[in-house]
Order: sequence, then structure tokens, then C-alpha cells
Amino acid sequence: MAVQGKHEFVAGQGLTTTKAPYIENAVANGEMYIEQPYELYSPENHDAWQRLYARMQDRWARYANQKFLDGLATLCFEATHVPRLEDVNKFMVPRTGFRARAVSGFVPAFQFFDCLSRREFPTTITIRDGSSLDYLPEPDIFHDIAGHVPMHTDPAFADTLVRFGKCAHTAAELVSGVKDEAEKLRRLSSMQNALQRFFWFTIEFGLMRGDKPGEHKAYGSGLMSSYGEIVHCLESPDVQRHPIQMEWVVNQHFEIDHYQPLLFVVNDFEHLFELLGQLERWMKEGKLNNVTPGWRDMSDADVRSFLEASLNK
Repeated sequence: MAVQGKHEFVAGQGLTTTKAPYIENAVANGEMYIEQPYELYSPENHDAWQRLYARMQDRWARYANQKFLDGLATLCFEATHVPRLEDVNKFMVPRTGFRARAVSGFVPAFQFFDCLSRREFPTTITIRDGSSLDYLPEPDIFHDIAGHVPMHTDPAFADTLVRFGKCAHTAAELVSGVKDEAEKLRRLSSMQNALQRFFWFTIEFGLMRGDKPGEHKAYGSGLMSSYGEIVHCLESPDVQRHPIQMEWVVNQHFEIDHYQPLLFVVNDFEHLFELLGQLERWMKEGKLNNVTPGWRDMSDADVRSFLEASLNK
């Protein structure tokens, strides 16, 4: 039995996405950082993980970049049960200092990037319903742990995530002296759009050059956790694959409810780290103050997170 405040939860009750009383209670209490009450996972939850993990093996072997495969081997995931975050961290921390940290769900943008700057990765602990393995609009533990975390064992990739976090601090610092509230909000929204888009087209849906001429491999977590899209992104003639260009990425809209029609290719994780350096320089030079607006502008919670951070700079 798990206890959360005055509430008790029965072992095996389930931590299924959108159907988890433990998470609902945490959200109602304003708890963003939580524990992983492992005993609450139901047999159906473990079965969903087993099925998700098993069906990705051949696809990872064929389409994933080598750093991801090395990370899988390092982390020693349990194939038949939802992983314990403490076990994941036991293998990951000694290599890059990164650790998975359980959260109740949505993390405002600044807090998310701030976690990365401290080598913490906000990790969802629920898992999708076994009757709908293919598509989930919300992140779940399979996306976060199997999709993201294997790359966190690579030093260059881990350093890139830390640099992402520092870019958010840079954005907050750059607007801290702006007195006009509307102008401050406009600049923040523009810089946040740029950060969000760069994260989407690299960390979430990035491609990397392979060893053979013209070959591409997947590394973005949205691809690594999707049974269908990992094939589509590399084999479909409908997908545009271009060498990454900062001007395109920071001004490119994206949508989340279908396979991505446009993807960008980096050379390696060292290249990705250098690109973030360029993003930070552009931010300081004011080049990200006027990126193309998009339908995925900052939410109210994201706006508040950056505004509050700017007041503390």
C-alpha cells in the first residue's frame, strides 16, 4: 500500500496514463516532483511495458543510432517489467551524472529546462493503456525511459541537455531588465518558441548521419519510442530529410498528432552541442526575438515560469 498525504492507494491499483488516482491526487495537491510508488503498477501495466519493449527490439537494431544501442546495453532494462527509476539511475549517474526524476505530469517550460541544467530529467511514471500502444498524445514512462534515457548515458548528449537548460536561464536573464511587460512577454514568447522548436526537431525527432554515405539513423525520443514512426521517418518517400539549419528550425512550425513530414539531420552529438552554442549566441544577439509565431505558442504556465525566473535574475 502506498501513502500520499492522507490518501492510501492499494498495491496493483494501476499507474495507467489518465487513469491513475495517485497522479490525480498529486496534481490536485500541486505536487510536481513525486515518488515512484512501484507497488502500484498493475499486472496490465507490466504487460504493456513488456509488449512495447519486445516489439521495438528489431526496429531499434535496424534504425537506431549506435549511441542509443550502447545506452540500452548500459542501462540493463528489465524486459518484462516497468523499470524502477532508482535502478535506471544506478547505471546512468556514474556515466554522465544524469538521473531520472519522477514528476506528476506537465512541467512548466522553465522548470523543465532548469532540471536539465542540473542533470535531472523529468520523468513520467504512468504507462499507456495496453489497448492503445501505438499513439499517446501525452508522454509516458516508455517514451521517457526507453525513448529518451538511453542517450543520457552518452557524455556529449548529456552535455547538450545541460546546455539546453542553460539557454532557458539565458532567456530569463536577457529580459530581466526589460521594463515594458508586453515587450518582455513578446521577447520571451519568441525565444521560447525557438527553444521549443529546436528541442522538438533534435531531442524529440532528430535524425543523425549514419556510417554509410547517404545513410541516416534515428535518435529523437519521439522516434525511438514509436513502433510506426521509426520506420516511416527513415523509409517513407513522403518525409523531407535535410541537414539541420538553424534558420529553418527556429522558424518551423510543428504538429504533434501525426507522423512528422519534415526532419533535420545532425552529424553527431558533438555537432548538436555546437548548434546549441549557436542558438545561445543568437539569443544574446537578439536574433531570436522575432521568430515566426506559431500555433504552439507558450502556455500560461510556461509564460509564468519564465516571467518568475526573470524576476529572480
